[in-house]
Parts: sequence; C-alpha cells; structure tokens
Amino acid sequence: MIASNDLRPGMKILLDASVFQVVEYQHHKPGKGGAMVRTKLKNLKTGAVLDRTFRPEERIPLAEIEERKMQFLYRQEEMFHFMDAFSYEQISLRADQLGSATNYLKEGETISIQFHNEEPVDVVLPTFVPLKVASTDPGVRGDTASGGSKPATLETGMVVQVPLFIEVGDVVRVDTRTGTYVERG
Repeated sequence: MIASNDLRPGMKILLDASVFQVVEYQHHKPGKGGAMVRTKLKNLKTGAVLDRTFRPEERIPLAEIEERKMQFLYRQEEMFHFMDAFSYEQISLRADQLGSATNYLKEGETISIQFHNEEPVDVVLPTFVPLKVASTDPGVRGDTASGGSKPATLETGMVVQVPLFIEVGDVVRVDTRTGTYVERG
C-alpha cells in the first residue's frame, strides 16, 4: 500500500482488480477545501486512460510486478513470439498488447516484459534502438547535415524522418519514447 501523495509517473497500482500505470500525477490544493491528488492512469490490459482523483491520505495498493528478460524470436502475422532467457519458456503476444513496441522489435533482440500474476502487462524497451534503413529516396548532391529531411522505412517497417544524407543500409538510432531519428550510428 502506498499513500496517494507518494504516487509518481511510471508506478503500477491496482484499482478494481486491474493493473494501472500512473501516466501523470498532480498534487492540487484548491482555494477552499482539502488538497487532492489528480492522476491520469493507463489500464495496462486494455490501454484505456482514465482520470482519477484521490484524497491525500488515501492508500492505494501497488501492483506486484515481475520483470523478465525475453528474447524476441519471430513474428507470425499479428502474433509476436518471445522466449524467456532463463527458463526457455515461450509466450506469444498480440500486436495490440505490444502497442508501439512492435516498431522496434528485431529478431534475436532481448527486451524486458513485466508480468502481474503470470500475465504480461507491459513491455520495457531501451530508450534508443539501432535500426537499419531498408528503403529511402536517394540523397541529392549538395545535401548537408543541416539540410532538410526525408522519410525512411526501417527494417521493422517503421517510417521515420531522417536527414537527407542517410542512405539505404545505414544504421540509425531511434528514440523509442518519441519514435524519432536521433543520430546515424
């Protein structure tokens, strides 16, 4: 149990028998009346986001989360197959369960998957992921690093805006929080 005053973004709590992740947290003291804690919570099973207000003294149960290293094996239509790095147990997750993480998964990569009561609830990606450029328009002579940008399709099928000097076969680093190009590398 945790006091609502101690909630922070990223924490996982239990409400109505579901696991929620705190997306936003704000301590609010109106002109009259008692203080309150306003939160924006994301249901990790359905993806629904809801606004919830708590009294500061209210106690909220934390979700017991187990994090496991899992290797991404392969994709079969809308199913993504993973293997536990220690027990070799395999699980399959639907694309809608993974959300935007599908844009960053490469075969053989190891990521962390969080479980609650043996059920996967969240995927933890590294902040930056190197991905190879599969296709893009050729650069034009005279293009510079500070010039414009062009769309590039990466090996996972994701499309990002990259500088004009990036070519097919280059490896670029992408920020998994924003889905944007960071650097060639």
